[in-house]
Amino acid sequence: MAEALVVGALVSGSISLVLNRLISPEFVNSLVSKKLDRKLVERLKTALLAAEALAADAEQRQFGNDRVRKWLESLRDALYTADDLLERVLIRAEIRNKARIRLPRFFLNLYDWKMETKIEDVVKRIEDLEKRKDTLGLKEIPTGSSSWRPPSTSLVKGNVFGRDADQQALIKMLNDKNDHNLSVISIVGMGGVGKTTLAQWLYNNKDLMDGVDMKAWICVSENFDVVETTKNVIKGISSGVCSLDSFDLLQQHLKDKLSKKKFFIVLDDVWSEDADKWHSFIAPFQHGRKGSTILLTTRMVNAGRIVQHYNSYTLNQLSDDDCWSIFADNASFPESNGSSELEGIGRKIVERCDGLPFAAETLGRLLRSERRVEEWNKILLSDIWEFPMTDSKIVPALLISYYHLPAHSKHCFVYCSLYPKDYKLDKDELILLWMAEDLLQPPSRGQTLEEVGCECFEGLVSRLFFKQVENDDEKYFLMHDLATFLAGDLYCKFGEKEAMSILTRHLSYNHSIPEKICSSSKIESLRTVLYINDWSYYEKAPAT
Repeated sequence: MAEALVVGALVSGSISLVLNRLISPEFVNSLVSKKLDRKLVERLKTALLAAEALAADAEQRQFGNDRVRKWLESLRDALYTADDLLERVLIRAEIRNKARIRLPRFFLNLYDWKMETKIEDVVKRIEDLEKRKDTLGLKEIPTGSSSWRPPSTSLVKGNVFGRDADQQALIKMLNDKNDHNLSVISIVGMGGVGKTTLAQWLYNNKDLMDGVDMKAWICVSENFDVVETTKNVIKGISSGVCSLDSFDLLQQHLKDKLSKKKFFIVLDDVWSEDADKWHSFIAPFQHGRKGSTILLTTRMVNAGRIVQHYNSYTLNQLSDDDCWSIFADNASFPESNGSSELEGIGRKIVERCDGLPFAAETLGRLLRSERRVEEWNKILLSDIWEFPMTDSKIVPALLISYYHLPAHSKHCFVYCSLYPKDYKLDKDELILLWMAEDLLQPPSRGQTLEEVGCECFEGLVSRLFFKQVENDDEKYFLMHDLATFLAGDLYCKFGEKEAMSILTRHLSYNHSIPEKICSSSKIESLRTVLYINDWSYYEKAPAT
């Protein structure tokens, strides 16, 4: 599976987290009280710094190289083990200090000896991995050289490039259906080709919406739940209010709402081709007046093909020239120090986007504040372009953009994979969770940790990893597919995954954790448990 192919996505961030723990005042105080041997701690620091210098190169070389991927997997596991052990030292020291318990010196020395033995084992593991660099062909890259400074402002969405003919064709298709009480039109195309952008343009076209009584935008995604989607349509046309639970009452209510009204309903990102579900869902929509339309965006050719007046419109990739326009617009090129050399490199990058506007937009954002030829060449010559994406919906351009995030931002983004798809993330709540998880880099002098979290979040927004919910300044949608893809087995959501890997360290659930998991030794390795019904949160302390 593709999820197993990107094992090094979080390694550089994990190294930073362990190093930060080693220099924290709490840990330094534990050294003063001789809870750990200083020489052993210095060995761990040295091993971590050596591994960190190799991690950036390994993260790139893992694509198409099984040996490097396995090396990264071993390093990642060693890092989590090291962090768990250091946390145990801190918790043990805090318990002793607060309880003021005087235990026999024999017991104290025995515990400290056991802990030092475990830490020495993990130090040796990291040192042995560092010694394999020549065999694997890994090179040391100075810390921070692959980081990219997020732009201070994000580009306001402007024109829809290269879609004039598509826009006119869809307008004609919609107008031709004005004599029918219900028409279903689907915009079909591969991921990243611009289906949603085109649907948004239609949805907000004032001339096209003239005479429409009701409209709603519903994001459906992979799980086409007929009851939930019906409820969401009612909320969309009723200002967010729907207290009904019975499917029969929901359908009767929706029928009454739509009766004799002209409506325009968008169902975005539809995956289901289940004819039975569609027949059940579509019943209340048959009672609108002429010109009523359901517009789908989908990758599935047969989604929604159950009504008499059905049409699909295939959206093809853009030309390289149109993709260049999108790339240049997002990269602020050539308005900001454009050059013929950079344009030549940029056009070659655009060719590798394979006509996908979202890929061009993502990479344009990535290079918006960068005008060095060598940095543009890094993107063009990245090994990630050769990454096999057969089992994944993620295009290489998104992985490249992720790879160039600062280490702490990588962890913060992947942490969000614990949330369910299409959940409206609250910015402030998420920053508090990042703080509780100790995922953020230490604040500069005069800066608060909340401000660090805000900068991290805005940087991810500027790179399109989060998308703001319309008419809500504090709610955001996550680029969920990419976060889940990068999370691999480290993060597990019950309801989407029914089995927890032995490597899982972070868990979220929406009902109850199966008893077999609670009684399993696997739960001892968990560091985070997130309950998604009310999003109450706690961090599981390691066993002491």
